[in-house]
Amino acid sequence: MSVSSPSSVDPTRISDLPKLVGTTATVSGWVTHLRSSGKIAFIVMRDGTGLLQCVVPKKEVSEATWEQFGALTLETSITVSGEVRTDARQVGGVEMGLKELTILGASALDYPIQPKEHGVDFLLDNRHFWLRTPRQVAIMRIRNEIEQAIHDFFYERGFLRVDTPILTAAIGERSGLFATEYFDEGNAYLAQTGQLYGEAAAAAFGKIYTFGPTFRAEKSKTRRHLTEFWMIEPEVAFNDTHANMRLQEDFVSFLVQRVLERRPAELTEVGRDVSKLEKVKAPFPRIDYGDAVAILQKKGSTVQWGDDLGAEDESLLVEDHELPVFICNYPKKAKAFYMKENPDDPRTVLCNDLLAPEGYGEMIGGSQREDDHDKLRARIIEEQLPVEAYAWYLDLRKYGTFVHSGFGLGLERTVAWICGTPHIRECIAFPRMMHRLHP
Repeated sequence: MSVSSPSSVDPTRISDLPKLVGTTATVSGWVTHLRSSGKIAFIVMRDGTGLLQCVVPKKEVSEATWEQFGALTLETSITVSGEVRTDARQVGGVEMGLKELTILGASALDYPIQPKEHGVDFLLDNRHFWLRTPRQVAIMRIRNEIEQAIHDFFYERGFLRVDTPILTAAIGERSGLFATEYFDEGNAYLAQTGQLYGEAAAAAFGKIYTFGPTFRAEKSKTRRHLTEFWMIEPEVAFNDTHANMRLQEDFVSFLVQRVLERRPAELTEVGRDVSKLEKVKAPFPRIDYGDAVAILQKKGSTVQWGDDLGAEDESLLVEDHELPVFICNYPKKAKAFYMKENPDDPRTVLCNDLLAPEGYGEMIGGSQREDDHDKLRARIIEEQLPVEAYAWYLDLRKYGTFVHSGFGLGLERTVAWICGTPHIRECIAFPRMMHRLHP
């Protein structure tokens, strides 16, 4: 199928049109809605920056242009030219009195995403088209704002971004691994975390953060899990667990306020109750794990001291809170090998989970890292991990060991909470789940 070429001049974007009222502009984009009374027609189009209604009076356009309108279908790509005029009823406050219309790329009549209800599996099968719908555009714009805010937060505070390996010989968590042969070196694993490398970088640069994809081969089909997701992992030399939690609450508060400030239209599009987000400011409540177990038991949970907390437990713990809640000092046996033993209770480690309000679950996992070489080595052996794979990691405790802490924030869970969307699958452009690898 042939495709007409748009003008070689840099195109005007729909988002620029409010500044061009009273002038003639040319815009390219895709058709989202069409209607006609026979004497006057309307085209609604999008270009990725906004929506534009074009008014097409039959008497005021050429016969060829009117015929071009008759050939339009949903998602046809077009270029339009006409006068930009004020219309407060329209998104963006303007519309176009169309004079010229050019079809760039026709769209077949059977475009999959129609203005009706579709099942989730159908939408995921057509994710490449589902992304074009207003709600999905809003979620992706909020995600983009959060990503930019993440970089701004750490840049303004003197952190260095460090990119860590995706292929690694050392694992960081207990959850499932994706393994692949790595030449003559044996198995390599898709990274579950960049943390171990982040610790090495913190010893070089003081304050660092990593930002990249991470992978968990968990056979989980809950609304909170993906097999591929993005993590932000700061690591700070000489920060103890208390300083670590202060950084977390400042960070999360910054992200929420940034979205409130810069993406109000998108929050409206996804139907978010912003009054709940407006309350999210540091400090956040802190609950010791032992106290959390007692609270849960009073609420009817069967959890016992020593158990990790499940999704239902996390929801119960936050139901009386409007802010995110820290759960601190979990039992050692429930957490990863690298966490610092709690000197006040050696059964536990100096760690925290930050639970999002409204039942969105764990958003951050953080800890002070074990800085004692012998204790760390013993924990590696206890977890039946290959000591040789962690030789370099143990070296950090042999040559100038230091108190340090860090955490990992799951981007998609954070986006889901801020957007108020019930399932994490909408918070990444192309979700990877246990039974979904396409498109």
